[in-house]
Amino acid sequence: MHTVVVGTSGVTASDVLAVARGGARVELSAEAVAALTASREIVDALAAKPDPVYGVSTGFGALATRHISPELRAQLQRNIVRSHAAGMGPRVEREVVRALMFLRLKTVCSGRTGVRPEVARTMADVLNAGITPVVHEYGSLGCSGDLAPLSHCALALMGEGEAEGPDGSVRPAGELLAEHGIQPVELREKEGLALLNGTDGMLGMLVMALADLDLLYKSADVTAALSLEALLGTDKVLAPELHAIRPHPGQAASAANMLAVLKGSGLTGHHQDDAPRVQDAYSVRCAPQVAGAGRDTLAHARLVAERELAAAVDNPVVLPDGRVESNGNFHGAPVAYVLDFLAIAVADLASIAERRTDRLLDKNRSHGLPPFLADDAGVDSGLMIAQYTQAALVSELKRLAVPASADSIPSSAMQEDHVSMGWSAARKLRTAVDNLTRVVAVELYAATRAVELREGLTPAPATRAVVTAVREAGVGGPGADRYLAPDLAAADAFVRDGRLVAAVETVTGPLS
Repeated sequence: MHTVVVGTSGVTASDVLAVARGGARVELSAEAVAALTASREIVDALAAKPDPVYGVSTGFGALATRHISPELRAQLQRNIVRSHAAGMGPRVEREVVRALMFLRLKTVCSGRTGVRPEVARTMADVLNAGITPVVHEYGSLGCSGDLAPLSHCALALMGEGEAEGPDGSVRPAGELLAEHGIQPVELREKEGLALLNGTDGMLGMLVMALADLDLLYKSADVTAALSLEALLGTDKVLAPELHAIRPHPGQAASAANMLAVLKGSGLTGHHQDDAPRVQDAYSVRCAPQVAGAGRDTLAHARLVAERELAAAVDNPVVLPDGRVESNGNFHGAPVAYVLDFLAIAVADLASIAERRTDRLLDKNRSHGLPPFLADDAGVDSGLMIAQYTQAALVSELKRLAVPASADSIPSSAMQEDHVSMGWSAARKLRTAVDNLTRVVAVELYAATRAVELREGLTPAPATRAVVTAVREAGVGGPGADRYLAPDLAAADAFVRDGRLVAAVETVTGPLS
């Protein structure tokens, strides 16, 4: 099994995906253990002094003014975890919780938190055992860390609360730790606080969304090309020299992908046939501009994620010169903003895809295709309601595009008076990514059927490869009305697992 070694300088997006989705093992580097030991010595020295130090010998948040005596400090750390494990609502997905735990371990191993090496080792042991704490949907405001989600993870390290075992059953965390020979941690000064104070949940969801959207943007370029072909559109608008004079890199990449898919098509460029037109509609002609703007948004979000993956987010932090200083680095605004930016781009990409689907189904705008791509229009409804489903998804995506990060609800007796709502931005983006996959799948379903209905014209080799692969995947082609939901589900799976892009790349080579 693949192993990810965590050092002091952060992790990569591929590391996060390997642990969260691939079940990779986690190990601590010797450098990380040394840094953990050194920073703990600083915390222990401060704990022994009579002067109060935030997070070490004081309360937290609005209660930070109270100096805590040594005999109560272990109880203080236990209490912050127990009291903050206050999430509600449905369980969060296993991959999200694993990303959350791994990213908190990443910060712990930086040596900037003052946590003991044995706590970090226990975190790695829990991940390696396949134990996943039960984390709930609601409880993070995206500031002072993803508090409730991280607290539920810390609670499991203490042997309390509930967790999912490697077999998928939910049981008391203490039982699962015992079965795997893992000793529950007894938290000491600062450790409870250090386990809760990070942007790890929203960051983990951002990293996974970026991976999913990288595939989806390629998929959307493919389906846009298929729709252009099915509508007998022109590929001249995809010429590199046209995109070079407006030098947005995402736009150029999308146009190049579409051009590669359409190479050798006998369907494109029929504007002057029986139904002449000067230009294609915006949803066809401007596909690279819209998808390209989304790609550039992805590039910006990826830059923010890379910075955050290299960060050590905690409060207070142990600095290299030995100082322990309070800070505001736990505020989730940088991550929250890009999560919301992505939701906007996703909604717009879905919107333009739905417009192309609608055009394929409308006999007045499809340039010779049958109404709703039906076999016997009137007797058959064809794909009429598949477009309804797509429209419902797009409408939902527009609601999900409303930014969470524009909101803030004060908490902790006005000490935490401005928050990012980044966790909420991440949660709605996950739903948006799911729905975009479905929207692209409906366009794929309609476009492949439309291409097959263009009798006497030869589609591009890449298009033929897609049609062959999608039919082999159980997605039905033209014909009389039938139960559509299974076809749409198969098309969704075909897009979601990458088979659409893979089919194209057998002809075109790697897409951008």
